[in-house]
Amino acid sequence: MGSNAIIGDVLGKEIRKVRQDSSYKAIVLRVNSPGGAVFDSEVIWREVKLAAEEKTMVVSFGDVAASGGYYIACPADLIVAQPNTITGSIGIFGMIPNMGELLNDKLGITTDVVKTNKNSDLISLSRPMTEFEREMMQQYIEEGYDLFITHVADGRNMTKEQVDEIGEGRVWSGENAKEIGLVDEFGGLQRAIELAAEIEGLENYRTVQLPAQLDPFQQMFKTGTDNLRVRFLKNQLGENYRYYEFLKKSSEMNGIYARIPYDININ
Repeated sequence: MGSNAIIGDVLGKEIRKVRQDSSYKAIVLRVNSPGGAVFDSEVIWREVKLAAEEKTMVVSFGDVAASGGYYIACPADLIVAQPNTITGSIGIFGMIPNMGELLNDKLGITTDVVKTNKNSDLISLSRPMTEFEREMMQQYIEEGYDLFITHVADGRNMTKEQVDEIGEGRVWSGENAKEIGLVDEFGGLQRAIELAAEIEGLENYRTVQLPAQLDPFQQMFKTGTDNLRVRFLKNQLGENYRYYEFLKKSSEMNGIYARIPYDININ
């Protein structure tokens, strides 16, 4: 799982397929993500938990495995990380952007609303949130956080109180995470594979990478198409391209998220 956001349906189906296939003896799940939508995290968590009940499940962390990235890993038999892996961030947040001023002043788009009751346009992006909407979102966030720490407590043999002490969105290095019980071993993907084989008592085995990777030509074509789209939009929108990117990202992040609330760029 190496994208910037978690895609529950795709990854969930792959894990389910492996779980139901007796020819697979163990699963090593690679996680390199800052998290994503709570719903997607829960979908993948359920499939990981079901798989861990039937097969050896080892999770390997990449550079970042935080918030939703940790959410989906906690049911595993073992979690393997690097000492400098960014992990933890056990917490969730909700974001409903108010884009009324941006749409009106920058893009010239206005909205008129006709509704049958005061909640017909519940959670609208074209206006600030009402007090009722804020209270509703806060309730969802608190319920989601309680579910998150419950999953971690069950998966890591801790109490909810212990998880809460190291939770609330705190970010840990892999080295610190091992000290507080969020990580079991240090190592990379190969070490995780070796541990899974050791648990299963396998000496001769082969690995299969899922989802299947694009061949070099397909990857080149996809990358070229993506770059062409970006260049076209920049040429058409000029300096307004950054507003388009902001709108696109904001619309994708509308709702409640188990995610680090910022992007990490290391130069």
